[in-house]
Amino acid sequence: MNRSRNERPPGADELIIGRQAVLEALRRGRLEKLYFTAGQRGETMAQILQLAGQRKVPLKEVPRAELNRLAAGGKHQGVVARAPSFAYCTLGELLRQSGSSTEGPFFIMLDHLQDPQNLGSLLRTADAAGMDGMIIPQDRSVKITPAVRKVAAGAAERMAVARVVNLADAVEQLKENGFWIYGAEADGTLPYYRVDYRGPFVLAVGSEGQGLSRLLRERCDGIISIPMRGAGGSLNAAVAAAVIIYAAACQREGWESLT
Repeated sequence: MNRSRNERPPGADELIIGRQAVLEALRRGRLEKLYFTAGQRGETMAQILQLAGQRKVPLKEVPRAELNRLAAGGKHQGVVARAPSFAYCTLGELLRQSGSSTEGPFFIMLDHLQDPQNLGSLLRTADAAGMDGMIIPQDRSVKITPAVRKVAAGAAERMAVARVVNLADAVEQLKENGFWIYGAEADGTLPYYRVDYRGPFVLAVGSEGQGLSRLLRERCDGIISIPMRGAGGSLNAAVAAAVIIYAAACQREGWESLT
């Protein structure tokens, strides 16, 4: 396909791929241009095209081969969008945005997570459970990439994500604002079902393979574990965090068992 010399193809850091992620970005007003292939069907695609028209987002129909090239192998589901780079917030902004939370804010802090799949899954889980935001380090950590946005299925466009220079310093700032900081580790002494998650709370999740760094672990008020009853070993970071996040949501929302 011949492209106009003045048309800039989307850079890898500006892409959103996949129908749900693109639709959510449209709802948030964060798209510059939308590429799609002809013959796309389904309710979500219809919503995308309708909303793009309402918001006057430029549309360009391209062959599937061109869309494959733009998506760089990602599963685009017939649509790729160009958007501004992901807008991170500061820790101070995150605190101000979540100040009205009834139970006190609940944040997820990621200690140098490396896998885009895990980050996207965690964003999706935290958003679904109604958590208030996420904190990640500026360096040596996975960022909000097209792959992360795709896995998050729109959650990356809804969840506030703060990037900080130093996690240990961020912990001290959070404690000054009344937060309890709990880490998640396999050798923790607190079973996840016996933790008080009410009030301003931060769940710190370690990196794949390495877990929590020594400095961050030392600053935690407690270390949470998930008892392993079977012989399967351990859970990965995203799955373990999901178990704890929903235990917290259950307690904070006052959900009760019927038995």
